[in-house]
Amino acid sequence: MLRSRTVGNQSGFSVRGGGKVLLLSMRSLARLVAYCTVYEFEDVVAEATSADRIDVSDERALELSRRSYKLLRFATRSPALASRTAVPPATVRLDRDYELFFPVFNHTHELYALRCVPDWRRRCRFAACFVSEVWAHLLPQYLLELLAQFDHVFIGMKHCVDDVARIVGRPCSYLPVAADVLQFSPWPQPPARTVDVCNIGRRSAVTHAALLELARAREICYYYDTFAGGAGRDREQRTFRVHDHREHRLLLAQTLMRTKYYVANRSRVNQPEYTGLNQEISYRFYEGIAAGAVLLGEPPETEVFRELFDWPDAVIRVPFDCPEIGRVLADLERDPERLARIRAQNMTQAALRHDWVHRLGQVCDTLGVSRTEGMRERQTRLDAIAQSSRKVAA
Repeated sequence: MLRSRTVGNQSGFSVRGGGKVLLLSMRSLARLVAYCTVYEFEDVVAEATSADRIDVSDERALELSRRSYKLLRFATRSPALASRTAVPPATVRLDRDYELFFPVFNHTHELYALRCVPDWRRRCRFAACFVSEVWAHLLPQYLLELLAQFDHVFIGMKHCVDDVARIVGRPCSYLPVAADVLQFSPWPQPPARTVDVCNIGRRSAVTHAALLELARAREICYYYDTFAGGAGRDREQRTFRVHDHREHRLLLAQTLMRTKYYVANRSRVNQPEYTGLNQEISYRFYEGIAAGAVLLGEPPETEVFRELFDWPDAVIRVPFDCPEIGRVLADLERDPERLARIRAQNMTQAALRHDWVHRLGQVCDTLGVSRTEGMRERQTRLDAIAQSSRKVAA
């Protein structure tokens, strides 16, 4: 049983699981809804390995330290000197050794939090980290340099792996994102799919307007965000903060397992000026298939997407701006057997390939770390889901 301990406003152990893995988490500081999935990954790792977890929580001290480090780093051109002379953040001293240090970051600008655990390299036999969102035009070299002591760096986006490896000077690999399939799967007692369309986060104003008309006419049950974002990019993202990431993920899972069609597009689909020619897989695809929804949208036109989602009808391709979305839905509804096959196949593939424990397994295999009994038990439960959904697909 994992036990939590609140540590005031300082960084400290929040979970003492007693296992051989040490996590470093940003969950106490970064509460945007988009980060909930990353913290879900941490929770799966903790459950499967009985990991200890340190939450970085003194934001003021951390930011002051980062700014002083950045100034000294560029003034002296010496990372070592800057590290010795910068204002220190709130730190945690490790009181035992670990097999694996595995910090998880939402983006590269969080990397400075590594200084909150100054003796991690000495105390940990292996060290790997996961950075979820990394774009080629946003590579802060002075922060990426902090990864030079890691055995391996895992990146949640494919296009920038080589660039990060060049800066860090250490092996880097693409680690696709995933979902907590055990939570999102409707098995063993699938509820009725009473939500016709779920369309959350970034969305097309054109498609949204067409779906609203169908909802007003009471032709569909349409689930969508009603809050307004901030200015500029925040408005395009329709982002917001959450109080508890577990509550949010549970709500989303409960909604999606009752949803027929889930709108899923490539990452930042409405910001081509931000992504350039780089197309990446968003979390929507993994959540949707785990819940057995039929995916509608524009996936990335990349080889890696075709490899990871290589089964028929993994995504029903629909333009981002689709004023005729009502006709698309009506055409799909005429073939209920096809829809049943899609949902069953999506759930099967999610359970076999796209749970967070599969990503943890990739980390362990890359480093030569043994898989835990908790990981094997979780895979057994996933195999049962895959077997049940295979019967439906057959």
